Amino acid sequence: MARQAPTDTPHVSVVVLVYNEVDSVEPLHRELMGVLAALGTSFEVLYIDDGSRDGTPEKLGQIASRDARVRVVCFRRNFGQTAAVQAGIDHSRGAVLVFLDGDMQNDPHDIPHLLQKIDEGYDVVSGWRRDRRDDASRVIPSKIANWVIARVTGVQLSDFGCTLKAYRREVIHDVKLSGEMHRFIPVFAAMIGARITELPVNHRPRTYGKSKHSFTRASRVMLDLVTVKLLGSHSTQPLYLFGFAAFAMWAVALVLAAIVILQKVMPPYVYAHNNPLLLLSVVLVIVGVQFILIGVSIRMYQESQSKPTYVVREILEKTPHRQPATNGRPAVRTR
Repeated sequence: MARQAPTDTPHVSVVVLVYNEVDSVEPLHRELMGVLAALGTSFEVLYIDDGSRDGTPEKLGQIASRDARVRVVCFRRNFGQTAAVQAGIDHSRGAVLVFLDGDMQNDPHDIPHLLQKIDEGYDVVSGWRRDRRDDASRVIPSKIANWVIARVTGVQLSDFGCTLKAYRREVIHDVKLSGEMHRFIPVFAAMIGARITELPVNHRPRTYGKSKHSFTRASRVMLDLVTVKLLGSHSTQPLYLFGFAAFAMWAVALVLAAIVILQKVMPPYVYAHNNPLLLLSVVLVIVGVQFILIGVSIRMYQESQSKPTYVVREILEKTPHRQPATNGRPAVRTR
């Protein structure tokens, strides 16, 4: 297959997320290129280096210098997997995006099977690590989290945390990610009517690198789930949700205030300042006002999502120069 020029628009963009993976990137790249070369379609490989400090950027730079189909986006520091996924969406050029981790636990040979499902008409194909090769301390909490996410969001996938997924660009092009929301991309796609399926994929035992999993990360996922559910159910009019709750509280507060007045003018003539219902009524009014403010704040937050979640140090590719750093936006190539 002839190598495409950097300005060509490839059909498939394979986005590889790496962080301190200096030992695995070379064997992974060889295996990945062998798989992609057999696809019979144009492609690019985009490595997102999430602030590695072990020589990974230098190793990736050597790979990119040999092949115009390879580009490397290097972060200034570690911004996390969600920011890396967002950078992959922002800087890739393909009509179909395939994501995988750089530690070689995801099998590149599953990529043709994902793309086959895309060709069948699906917009999102999610990898399912049915035979996951990780410790029980990771597998069991993950199964619980996947069950909860599927029930809360209504998107029936078995493995939201698997990085190996394929997407049509049009269903994720406008996604803006933060926190640990990269695993909820299929949920965002479902909100706009995307066709979603899952496919069992091979999961290899870990031979390179270290796990980045932590309890605090799992906790953040659950908090992000609340956000996703809230924005998914009331994304266009969040004020309605909180407004109705506020009106309900104010109605109860009005009833309680009326009871306080009646108890004041009728036997046993309870003084208002001794009546706990008066305090409860005031609290409900205050909480109702706060709910209104929350609804307004969410709407303002939705309208201000232009702030990038990562900062790029440099972009490495087979060109006569290195592109300047950008703050979460694709670099403008000059000639």
